[in-house]
Amino acid sequence: MQLVLEKRAERSNTIALISPLIAIGLTIVTMTILFAILGKNPILALHAYFIAPLSDSYSLQEIAVKATPLVMIAVGLSLCYLANVWNIGAEGQFLIGAVAGSWLPVVTHGTDAGYWVLPAMLVCGTVAGALYALIPAICKVKFGASEILTSLMLVYVADLFLDYMVRGPWRDPNGFNFPTTAEFDPVATVPLLVSGGRLHLGAIIALLVVAAVAVMLGRTIKGFEIRVVGAAPRAARFGGFNSNQLILLTFAISGGLAGLAGIIEVAGPVGHLQPGFSPGYGFTAIIVAFLGRLNPVGILIAGLFLALTFIGGEQAQIAMKIPLDVTKVFQGILLFYVLACDSLILYRFRLIFPSPKVSSGAV
Repeated sequence: MQLVLEKRAERSNTIALISPLIAIGLTIVTMTILFAILGKNPILALHAYFIAPLSDSYSLQEIAVKATPLVMIAVGLSLCYLANVWNIGAEGQFLIGAVAGSWLPVVTHGTDAGYWVLPAMLVCGTVAGALYALIPAICKVKFGASEILTSLMLVYVADLFLDYMVRGPWRDPNGFNFPTTAEFDPVATVPLLVSGGRLHLGAIIALLVVAAVAVMLGRTIKGFEIRVVGAAPRAARFGGFNSNQLILLTFAISGGLAGLAGIIEVAGPVGHLQPGFSPGYGFTAIIVAFLGRLNPVGILIAGLFLALTFIGGEQAQIAMKIPLDVTKVFQGILLFYVLACDSLILYRFRLIFPSPKVSSGAV
Protein backbone atom coordinates (compact mmCIF):
# COMPACT_ATOMS: atom_id res chain seq x y z
CA MET A 1 0.00 0.00 0.00
CA GLN A 2 1.29 3.44 -0.96
CA LEU A 3 -0.03 6.91 -0.08
CA VAL A 4 0.48 9.46 -2.87
CA LEU A 5 -0.61 12.99 -3.70
CA GLU A 6 -2.65 13.14 -6.88
CA LYS A 7 -3.31 16.41 -8.71
CA ARG A 8 -6.99 17.32 -8.79
CA ALA A 9 -8.66 17.71 -12.17
CA GLU A 10 -10.37 20.94 -11.05
CA ARG A 11 -9.71 23.44 -8.29
CA SER A 12 -12.65 24.51 -6.13
CA ASN A 13 -12.79 28.31 -5.96
CA THR A 14 -15.07 28.15 -2.92
CA ILE A 15 -12.63 26.02 -0.95
CA ALA A 16 -9.77 28.29 -2.07
CA LEU A 17 -11.57 31.29 -0.57
CA ILE A 18 -12.44 29.65 2.75
CA SER A 19 -9.16 27.78 3.22
CA PRO A 20 -7.60 30.68 5.20
CA LEU A 21 -10.53 30.47 7.61
CA ILE A 22 -10.02 26.71 7.89
CA ALA A 23 -6.31 27.30 8.59
CA ILE A 24 -7.13 29.87 11.28
CA GLY A 25 -9.64 27.50 12.89
CA LEU A 26 -7.13 24.63 12.96
CA THR A 27 -4.49 26.96 14.39
CA ILE A 28 -6.81 28.07 17.20
CA VAL A 29 -7.60 24.43 18.04
CA THR A 30 -3.88 23.62 18.12
CA MET A 31 -3.12 26.66 20.28
CA THR A 32 -5.91 25.65 22.68
CA ILE A 33 -4.16 22.33 23.20
CA LEU A 34 -0.80 24.11 23.61
CA PHE A 35 -2.20 26.50 26.24
CA ALA A 36 -3.60 23.53 28.15
CA ILE A 37 -0.19 21.84 28.05
CA LEU A 38 1.39 25.03 29.41
CA GLY A 39 -1.07 24.96 32.29
CA LYS A 40 -2.97 28.05 31.18
CA ASN A 41 -6.72 28.42 30.85
CA PRO A 42 -7.29 28.19 27.05
CA ILE A 43 -10.44 30.34 27.16
CA LEU A 44 -8.69 33.15 29.03
CA ALA A 45 -5.62 32.86 26.82
CA LEU A 46 -7.63 33.09 23.60
CA HIS A 47 -9.54 36.03 25.06
CA ALA A 48 -6.25 37.80 25.80
CA TYR A 49 -5.03 37.13 22.26
CA PHE A 50 -8.08 37.95 20.19
CA ILE A 51 -10.69 39.82 22.24
CA ALA A 52 -8.91 42.01 24.77
CA PRO A 53 -6.88 44.00 22.17
CA LEU A 54 -10.14 45.02 20.48
CA SER A 55 -11.59 46.49 23.65
CA ASP A 56 -9.89 49.90 23.76
CA SER A 57 -8.86 52.57 21.25
CA TYR A 58 -5.16 52.52 22.13
CA SER A 59 -4.86 48.80 21.35
CA LEU A 60 -6.72 49.32 18.08
CA GLN A 61 -4.19 52.00 17.15
CA GLU A 62 -1.36 49.64 18.03
CA ILE A 63 -2.86 46.96 15.78
CA ALA A 64 -2.83 49.44 12.90
CA VAL A 65 0.78 50.40 13.73
CA LYS A 66 1.88 46.75 13.69
CA ALA A 67 -0.11 46.00 10.53
CA THR A 68 1.45 48.86 8.55
CA PRO A 69 4.86 47.24 7.84
CA LEU A 70 3.32 43.77 7.54
CA VAL A 71 0.89 44.88 4.84
CA MET A 72 3.45 46.89 2.87
CA ILE A 73 6.00 44.07 2.83
CA ALA A 74 3.42 41.36 2.12
CA VAL A 75 1.95 43.26 -0.84
CA GLY A 76 5.41 43.42 -2.40
CA LEU A 77 6.07 39.76 -1.69
CA SER A 78 2.77 38.80 -3.32
CA LEU A 79 4.01 40.17 -6.65
CA CYS A 80 7.04 37.88 -6.49
CA TYR A 81 4.99 34.86 -5.52
CA LEU A 82 2.40 35.52 -8.22
CA ALA A 83 5.27 35.55 -10.72
CA ASN A 84 6.47 32.23 -9.27
CA VAL A 85 9.71 33.60 -7.84
CA TRP A 86 10.50 33.42 -4.14
CA ASN A 87 11.76 36.42 -2.23
CA ILE A 88 12.43 35.12 1.28
CA GLY A 89 14.73 38.00 2.22
CA ALA A 90 12.23 40.80 2.81
CA GLU A 91 13.52 41.10 6.37
CA GLY A 92 16.95 42.06 5.03
CA GLN A 93 15.44 44.56 2.59
CA PHE A 94 13.39 45.98 5.46
CA LEU A 95 16.54 46.45 7.56
CA ILE A 96 18.68 47.88 4.76
CA GLY A 97 15.94 50.37 3.89
CA ALA A 98 15.89 51.49 7.52
CA VAL A 99 19.68 51.92 7.55
CA ALA A 100 19.83 53.82 4.26
CA GLY A 101 16.93 56.09 5.18
CA SER A 102 18.46 56.80 8.60
CA TRP A 103 21.60 58.25 7.05
CA LEU A 104 19.97 61.65 6.50
CA PRO A 105 18.62 62.19 10.04
CA VAL A 106 21.98 61.09 11.43
CA VAL A 107 24.06 63.55 9.36
CA THR A 108 21.56 66.42 9.74
CA HIS A 109 20.93 65.87 13.45
CA GLY A 110 20.90 69.17 15.35
CA THR A 111 20.97 71.31 12.22
CA ASP A 112 18.29 73.53 10.75
CA ALA A 113 17.34 71.04 8.04
CA GLY A 114 13.99 71.69 6.41
CA TYR A 115 10.97 69.51 5.85
CA TRP A 116 12.62 67.95 2.79
CA VAL A 117 14.41 65.52 5.11
CA LEU A 118 11.51 63.10 5.63
CA PRO A 119 10.58 62.72 1.92
CA ALA A 120 14.27 62.23 1.11
CA MET A 121 14.51 59.58 3.82
CA LEU A 122 11.56 57.69 2.34
CA VAL A 123 13.12 57.82 -1.12
CA CYS A 124 16.49 56.60 0.21
CA GLY A 125 14.88 53.70 2.06
CA THR A 126 12.81 52.67 -0.95
CA VAL A 127 15.73 52.80 -3.40
CA ALA A 128 18.06 50.95 -1.02
CA GLY A 129 15.51 48.18 -0.46
CA ALA A 130 14.94 47.81 -4.21
CA LEU A 131 18.66 47.67 -5.00
CA TYR A 132 19.25 45.15 -2.22
CA ALA A 133 16.46 42.94 -3.55
CA LEU A 134 17.95 43.11 -7.05
CA ILE A 135 21.06 41.24 -5.86
CA PRO A 136 19.34 37.81 -5.60
CA ALA A 137 17.23 38.65 -8.67
CA ILE A 138 20.31 39.32 -10.80
CA CYS A 139 22.03 36.23 -9.42
CA LYS A 140 19.02 34.17 -10.53
CA VAL A 141 18.72 35.73 -13.98
CA LYS A 142 22.45 35.76 -14.81
CA PHE A 143 23.78 32.70 -12.99
CA GLY A 144 20.73 30.56 -12.20
CA ALA A 145 21.33 30.85 -8.45
CA SER A 146 18.47 29.98 -6.10
CA GLU A 147 16.75 33.22 -5.12
CA ILE A 148 15.50 31.51 -1.97
CA LEU A 149 19.00 30.94 -0.61
CA THR A 150 20.58 34.19 -1.78
CA SER A 151 17.75 36.41 -0.53
CA LEU A 152 17.69 34.60 2.81
CA MET A 153 21.47 34.83 3.33
CA LEU A 154 21.39 38.56 2.61
CA VAL A 155 19.12 39.00 5.65
CA TYR A 156 22.08 38.24 7.92
CA VAL A 157 24.34 40.62 5.98
CA ALA A 158 21.83 43.45 6.48
CA ASP A 159 21.38 42.61 10.17
CA LEU A 160 25.12 42.64 10.82
CA PHE A 161 25.57 45.86 8.84
CA LEU A 162 22.86 47.53 10.94
CA ASP A 163 24.53 46.27 14.10
CA TYR A 164 27.92 47.64 12.99
CA MET A 165 26.56 51.10 12.14
CA VAL A 166 24.73 51.66 15.44
CA ARG A 167 27.60 50.27 17.51
CA GLY A 168 30.24 52.18 15.55
CA PRO A 169 29.99 55.27 13.33
CA TRP A 170 26.40 56.20 14.17
CA ARG A 171 26.38 55.50 17.90
CA ASP A 172 24.89 58.37 19.89
CA PRO A 173 27.73 59.90 21.96
CA ASN A 174 25.17 60.93 24.58
CA GLY A 175 23.41 57.56 24.58
CA PHE A 176 25.17 56.11 27.66
CA ASN A 177 27.04 53.66 25.40
CA PHE A 178 23.83 51.99 24.17
CA PRO A 179 23.93 50.80 20.53
CA THR A 180 21.55 53.38 19.10
CA THR A 181 21.59 56.54 17.06
CA ALA A 182 20.46 59.86 18.47
CA GLU A 183 16.72 60.49 18.47
CA PHE A 184 15.61 61.78 15.09
CA ASP A 185 14.75 65.47 14.83
CA PRO A 186 11.03 66.33 14.46
CA VAL A 187 11.47 67.07 10.74
CA ALA A 188 12.78 63.50 10.29
CA THR A 189 9.87 61.71 11.97
CA VAL A 190 6.63 60.47 10.45
CA PRO A 191 3.69 62.67 11.53
CA LEU A 192 1.14 61.19 13.92
CA LEU A 193 -2.48 60.88 12.87
CA VAL A 194 -3.92 60.78 16.40
CA SER A 195 -2.55 62.77 19.30
CA GLY A 196 -1.75 60.71 22.36
CA GLY A 197 -1.17 57.53 20.36
CA ARG A 198 1.35 56.09 17.93
CA LEU A 199 -0.80 55.81 14.80
CA HIS A 200 1.15 57.60 12.08
CA LEU A 201 1.03 58.59 8.42
CA GLY A 202 2.57 55.27 7.43
CA ALA A 203 -0.84 53.62 7.85
CA ILE A 204 -2.23 55.87 5.10
CA ILE A 205 0.76 55.07 2.89
CA ALA A 206 0.11 51.34 3.40
CA LEU A 207 -3.50 51.79 2.24
CA LEU A 208 -2.29 53.66 -0.84
CA VAL A 209 0.15 50.83 -1.59
CA VAL A 210 -2.68 48.28 -1.33
CA ALA A 211 -4.84 50.33 -3.71
CA ALA A 212 -2.01 50.91 -6.20
CA VAL A 213 -1.02 47.22 -6.39
CA ALA A 214 -4.67 46.15 -6.65
CA VAL A 215 -5.09 48.46 -9.65
CA MET A 216 -1.83 47.26 -11.19
CA LEU A 217 -2.77 43.59 -10.92
CA GLY A 218 -6.34 44.04 -12.05
CA ARG A 219 -6.16 46.85 -14.60
CA THR A 220 -2.73 46.93 -16.24
CA ILE A 221 -0.84 44.85 -18.80
CA LYS A 222 2.10 44.46 -16.44
CA GLY A 223 -0.14 42.97 -13.77
CA PHE A 224 -1.56 40.58 -16.34
CA GLU A 225 1.98 39.56 -17.33
CA ILE A 226 2.90 38.85 -13.72
CA ARG A 227 -0.12 36.59 -13.24
CA VAL A 228 0.37 34.77 -16.55
CA VAL A 229 4.10 34.15 -16.03
CA GLY A 230 3.38 32.65 -12.62
CA ALA A 231 0.33 30.59 -13.60
CA ALA A 232 1.29 29.43 -17.10
CA PRO A 233 5.00 29.91 -17.93
CA ARG A 234 4.74 28.16 -21.29
CA ALA A 235 1.81 30.31 -22.36
CA ALA A 236 3.76 33.38 -21.24
CA ARG A 237 6.71 32.40 -23.43
CA PHE A 238 4.40 31.91 -26.42
CA GLY A 239 2.89 35.32 -25.67
CA GLY A 240 6.34 36.94 -25.81
CA PHE A 241 6.50 37.86 -22.12
CA ASN A 242 10.04 38.25 -20.79
CA SER A 243 10.19 36.29 -17.53
CA ASN A 244 13.67 37.59 -16.63
CA GLN A 245 12.50 41.19 -16.79
CA LEU A 246 9.52 40.34 -14.61
CA ILE A 247 11.81 38.69 -12.05
CA LEU A 248 13.85 41.89 -11.82
CA LEU A 249 10.72 44.05 -11.70
CA THR A 250 8.91 42.08 -9.02
CA PHE A 251 12.01 41.82 -6.84
CA ALA A 252 12.66 45.55 -7.19
CA ILE A 253 9.07 46.46 -6.24
CA SER A 254 9.08 43.96 -3.39
CA GLY A 255 12.39 45.21 -2.01
CA GLY A 256 11.38 48.84 -2.48
CA LEU A 257 8.19 48.37 -0.47
CA ALA A 258 10.10 46.49 2.25
CA GLY A 259 12.71 49.26 2.40
CA LEU A 260 9.99 51.91 2.56
CA ALA A 261 8.33 50.01 5.41
CA GLY A 262 11.69 49.85 7.20
CA ILE A 263 12.38 53.56 7.20
CA ILE A 264 8.75 54.35 8.10
CA GLU A 265 9.04 52.01 11.09
CA VAL A 266 12.26 53.67 12.24
CA ALA A 267 11.08 57.24 11.63
CA GLY A 268 7.65 56.51 13.09
CA PRO A 269 7.08 54.32 16.16
CA VAL A 270 10.77 53.80 17.03
CA GLY A 271 12.17 57.29 16.48
CA HIS A 272 15.79 56.18 16.09
CA LEU A 273 17.83 53.34 14.62
CA GLN A 274 18.79 50.45 16.87
CA PRO A 275 19.41 46.69 16.62
CA GLY A 276 16.39 44.45 16.97
CA PHE A 277 13.81 47.12 16.14
CA SER A 278 12.07 44.57 13.92
CA PRO A 279 10.30 41.61 15.56
CA GLY A 280 10.66 39.72 12.28
CA TYR A 281 8.22 41.67 10.12
CA GLY A 282 9.86 40.45 6.92
CA PHE A 283 9.31 36.80 7.79
CA THR A 284 5.84 37.28 9.27
CA ALA A 285 4.84 39.09 6.07
CA ILE A 286 5.29 35.79 4.20
CA ILE A 287 2.46 34.36 6.31
CA VAL A 288 0.39 37.50 5.67
CA ALA A 289 0.87 37.19 1.91
CA PHE A 290 -0.31 33.58 1.76
CA LEU A 291 -3.09 34.05 4.30
CA GLY A 292 -4.35 36.93 2.16
CA ARG A 293 -4.37 34.68 -0.94
CA LEU A 294 -1.76 36.96 -2.60
CA ASN A 295 -4.53 39.51 -3.07
CA PRO A 296 -3.87 43.10 -1.88
CA VAL A 297 -7.23 43.46 -0.14
CA GLY A 298 -6.91 39.99 1.41
CA ILE A 299 -3.39 40.91 2.55
CA LEU A 300 -4.75 44.02 4.28
CA ILE A 301 -7.19 41.88 6.27
CA ALA A 302 -4.54 39.23 6.99
CA GLY A 303 -2.09 41.91 8.10
CA LEU A 304 -4.57 43.25 10.64
CA PHE A 305 -5.16 39.72 11.93
CA LEU A 306 -1.43 38.98 12.36
CA ALA A 307 -0.97 42.37 14.01
CA LEU A 308 -3.71 41.35 16.43
CA THR A 309 -1.63 38.31 17.42
CA PHE A 310 1.37 40.56 18.16
CA ILE A 311 -0.65 42.86 20.44
CA GLY A 312 -2.57 39.92 21.93
CA GLY A 313 0.70 38.13 22.65
CA GLU A 314 1.99 41.15 24.56
CA GLN A 315 -1.21 41.36 26.60
CA ALA A 316 -1.17 37.61 27.29
CA GLN A 317 2.42 37.91 28.52
CA ILE A 318 1.45 40.67 30.95
CA ALA A 319 -1.85 39.22 32.14
CA MET A 320 -1.14 35.47 32.15
CA LYS A 321 2.68 35.21 32.06
CA ILE A 322 2.51 33.40 28.71
CA PRO A 323 5.94 33.60 27.00
CA LEU A 324 6.02 36.08 24.10
CA ASP A 325 7.64 33.41 21.92
CA VAL A 326 4.28 31.62 21.90
CA THR A 327 3.20 34.29 19.40
CA LYS A 328 5.90 33.10 16.99
CA VAL A 329 4.76 29.53 17.55
CA PHE A 330 1.22 30.63 16.70
CA GLN A 331 2.41 32.29 13.48
CA GLY A 332 4.47 29.27 12.48
CA ILE A 333 1.57 26.88 13.03
CA LEU A 334 -0.68 29.21 11.05
CA LEU A 335 1.74 29.17 8.10
CA PHE A 336 1.87 25.37 8.25
CA TYR A 337 -1.90 25.07 8.09
CA VAL A 338 -2.20 27.68 5.34
CA LEU A 339 0.29 25.80 3.16
CA ALA A 340 -1.33 22.45 4.02
CA CYS A 341 -4.77 23.72 3.04
CA ASP A 342 -3.37 25.17 -0.18
CA SER A 343 -1.78 21.82 -1.02
CA LEU A 344 -5.04 19.97 -0.45
CA ILE A 345 -6.82 22.41 -2.77
CA LEU A 346 -4.56 21.34 -5.62
CA TYR A 347 -3.93 17.72 -4.63
CA ARG A 348 -5.73 14.87 -2.91
CA PHE A 349 -4.49 11.83 -1.06
CA ARG A 350 -4.86 8.49 -2.80
CA LEU A 351 -4.09 5.00 -1.59
CA ILE A 352 -2.49 2.74 -4.18
CA PHE A 353 -2.62 -0.98 -3.50
CA PRO A 354 -0.13 -3.28 -5.24
CA SER A 355 -1.69 -5.46 -7.91
CA PRO A 356 -1.71 -9.20 -7.08
CA LYS A 357 1.06 -11.21 -8.67
CA VAL A 358 -0.05 -13.61 -11.38
CA SER A 359 1.42 -17.11 -11.21
CA SER A 360 3.47 -18.03 -14.30
CA GLY A 361 2.78 -21.80 -13.95
CA ALA A 362 0.47 -23.64 -16.39
CA VAL A 363 -2.97 -24.69 -15.20
